[in-house]
Amino acid sequence: GGGGGGDLQEMRARPLSERRVDVHGFCNPSDFQRSPYLSARGNIANIFRGSTEEGYKAYHADKYDEDKNPNGIINFGTSENKLCFDLMSKRLTQTDMNLMEPPLLQYPDWKGHMFLREEVARFLTYYCKAPAPLKAENVIVLNGCGSLFSALATVLCDPGEAVLIATPFYGGITQSVFLYGNVKLVYAYLDSKITGTSTRPFQLTVEKLEKALQDARAEGVTVRALILLNPQNPLGDIYSLSELRDYLEFAKRHELHVIVDEIYMLSVFDESATFHSVLGMDRLPDPQRTHVMWGISKDFAVSGIRFGTLYTENQDVANAVASLCYFHGVCGPVQHKVAQLLRDRGESVAADWINQVYLRANHARLKAAHTYVTDELKTLGVPFLNRNAGFFVWIDFRKYLRTGTFEEEMLLWRRFLDNKVLLSCGKAFECSEPGWFRIIFADKTHRLQLGMQRIRKVLEEREQEILAEEKEQPCQSDQDGKADSTDEVIFVSRHQEPTCAGSSNLGDLIGLLQQQMRSSDWLQKNTAEQFA
Repeated sequence: GGGGGGDLQEMRARPLSERRVDVHGFCNPSDFQRSPYLSARGNIANIFRGSTEEGYKAYHADKYDEDKNPNGIINFGTSENKLCFDLMSKRLTQTDMNLMEPPLLQYPDWKGHMFLREEVARFLTYYCKAPAPLKAENVIVLNGCGSLFSALATVLCDPGEAVLIATPFYGGITQSVFLYGNVKLVYAYLDSKITGTSTRPFQLTVEKLEKALQDARAEGVTVRALILLNPQNPLGDIYSLSELRDYLEFAKRHELHVIVDEIYMLSVFDESATFHSVLGMDRLPDPQRTHVMWGISKDFAVSGIRFGTLYTENQDVANAVASLCYFHGVCGPVQHKVAQLLRDRGESVAADWINQVYLRANHARLKAAHTYVTDELKTLGVPFLNRNAGFFVWIDFRKYLRTGTFEEEMLLWRRFLDNKVLLSCGKAFECSEPGWFRIIFADKTHRLQLGMQRIRKVLEEREQEILAEEKEQPCQSDQDGKADSTDEVIFVSRHQEPTCAGSSNLGDLIGLLQQQMRSSDWLQKNTAEQFA
């Protein structure tokens, strides 16, 4: 669609029923032949797979390898931590990991072996700073958080009902809730503008949630739940306690379940940022409708070991999910290994491998890799969100789009792929503004260096083309979309609790002020009288 910000208006104008599950985020469904061998549902599953696979297909056919395939594709698209194989392989091959007893080779309780659920409860009590010990009977384990999203959507919603989520968000959730449960997503669109109540780009506010919920209800869509990602993927935002409370109170007012995904909880790599788990709150506004997820794939850098866990006080929800765990169980020997892994904390220095060895090294490595990539972006003059959690940086490439459309974003994404670097484009996260990309930095130095070189090459070529095009025909496109994209935004500071705002450096503050003053209604709203 059209020039300038046209795509966004067009997207918002479409009825919710059409836009909620856009099964062709990447490709046009007309490219897909309907298979006579599949049901309608099977065909949709097939389209889903095809639509997300283009980049990964190319990557798996041509993987970068330092020795065997140095011109292969570097994967900055998959959110994996590739910095800790040495630590994890050593830990997982120690002798205590290899126990084999009859119960591990028999059918387990589908909620998980009790020894593991007890260990998970102790682990989450410790790391989520729970005010009282969490209970093993509220814990369920299954093979990853994707399965958990699928199971929760299926037991909380009927087919055709919906779950509310803020965009941009990790796109895999769309498939997780839709493929089995036929549950749709309703979007609260966030954008980079700093106006009114938004003091940082892509800020989630209750106001935006209310609007999305009312819009859905006006169209006759039943919304049953709210999904919160904390830390947020792809933004890297960490919600303050007061923000969390506001979101949970909003959900309680509307009798919505809240599914809180805290999968990056231990991947906050800077001391200046503090993570608050929902399980650490003194009092949950609506405990029977609050369900918290975590897993080991991100925080322990083992995405190949499929393990996720749900904590919920609601026994009806727990039992309904448990009946689906029959399809999503974790095998016995792996349950033993995970329990051993989670046991290594806190009680004594000798036993405290997680804090003293693993997390210390992991955070230092994440921080160094993040610094490398963000320094490169600053050198290129590319704006980005400067956050301290997760494995990703949310980058603003809008100045490399001439007309600011999603088609152009897709062309830039393909251009990166042709130059042997796989990124994720904003459309894959249902971002409302074309031109934002996510890059994964949790990778080894030599791959980061080479990947950033390839990115730089594409951007420099693109810059030259835009200059040449503008000489030929000055662009009439709507520049409004690029208003907040000047260099000052590069240092958009990490979000901090108001109390420690003083520690934010001067450059950050000046950048933020300049950005706010450029936002159209900032000066009208913030008059001298108000400051007085």
